[in-house]
Amino acid sequence: MTTTNSVLNMEIMQSIIARYPRKRSAIMPLLHYVQSVSGFVTNEGIELIATLLEIETAEVSAVSTFYTQYKRSATGEYHIGVCTNTLCAIMGGDVILASLKEHLGIENDGVTADGKVSLEHIECNAACDYAPVVMANWEFYDNQTVESAKALVDGARAGNPPAPTRGPNRLVTFKEASAVLAGLDDGLAEEGIQAGIPTLLGLKLAKEGK
Repeated sequence: MTTTNSVLNMEIMQSIIARYPRKRSAIMPLLHYVQSVSGFVTNEGIELIATLLEIETAEVSAVSTFYTQYKRSATGEYHIGVCTNTLCAIMGGDVILASLKEHLGIENDGVTADGKVSLEHIECNAACDYAPVVMANWEFYDNQTVESAKALVDGARAGNPPAPTRGPNRLVTFKEASAVLAGLDDGLAEEGIQAGIPTLLGLKLAKEGK
């Protein structure tokens, strides 16, 4: 067994598989688990998942390359995604992305030399009511400016990132976020604001009959 797989906890992997009536349904959470250990989806991890699920490695690899949350090379400890879809773009997303590239000295999908921050342009963060939006390890940073985005990445590189606008009271690392996506509870689900006033405005107006 390779060094990569030797640090994967077989008990955890088997517990993930046991959630599903068909073993192959565990592909996605198992990929997130591999990512939570290695920081990205490794070839060794793919092979192990295929063995455990009794399917072809090509089937696991196909899933890992289809969804953008799975990374096939190392990311930063804090992975920053800047929305560049229409609304965020015209509200400043394009400028934020360009400024972060220059500030960090990396291009799209690049990682800083210290391994702390990686950068990705994202088509939509599904938070248009807070445009422009930046995500860090899939947590929301709403109503961003160039200055606040730079403060976010600078704090991340210093090991002290600001708390997300919504969600937990602290920003977890990329590996920790991947563990949550694998279904491992970090106890932070009830922390912070879950849905803000702009998100709930339509519901409020509907209840008022407007």
